[in-house]
Amino acid sequence: MMLVTLLTSTHEHYASSLAKVVDCTYSHIVKILNEMNKADLITFKKSGRLKVLALTKKGEEVAGCIEKIRQTL
Repeated sequence: MMLVTLLTSTHEHYASSLAKVVDCTYSHIVKILNEMNKADLITFKKSGRLKVLALTKKGEEVAGCIEKIRQTL
């Protein structure tokens, strides 16, 4: 659901804000985001001291497929 949240969100997300939205601990979110980064689903863009999360093209496609399945169910 993190990918779908990033896809459908109208504002920038950081690891801490995403953790609040998906109701998960910050440390768990960071581990998952690092794995998603390795899989080329997301990127981190520096904005001052914060890292803004952004979907890659591959991440957008995967998130779109997940959202489509979710809506079907």
